Amino acid sequence: MVQPLPEVPCVGAVVHDGHGRLLLVRRGHAPSAGLWSVPGGRVEPGESEVEAVVRELAEETGLAVRPVRPLGTVRIEGDGVVFTVTDWWCTLAEPHRAPVAGDDAADAAFVDAAGLGALDLAPGVLAALTGWGVLPR
Repeated sequence: MVQPLPEVPCVGAVVHDGHGRLLLVRRGHAPSAGLWSVPGGRVEPGESEVEAVVRELAEETGLAVRPVRPLGTVRIEGDGVVFTVTDWWCTLAEPHRAPVAGDDAADAAFVDAAGLGALDLAPGVLAALTGWGVLPR
């Protein structure tokens, strides 16, 4: 009998700026190193998803956000585990601040629809964003 892979709880953040552009980071580490995705990461022990979203966004982009509601969940296999990522709709606490890549993000940017089409996205990102109706303008 095949044992199920251990699950690692994670969060991601879907954030738009005042121009309707979507916040993305280029991942610096596996899974999907070098590819673009919404910012996020692991939920630490004793931390709520809301706390994790706020912390991960600050670490990866330097931005402060207010989580509004969960949008959906994606599952990503990697390194002998399954990352179960709950993506949250968030608003910017300081709407005019620019993102600065930090922690395990190699780059961070707000992108419009044309910019999104020009990026190498992590698997499943475009399908999830489309399904949730949160693509950039």
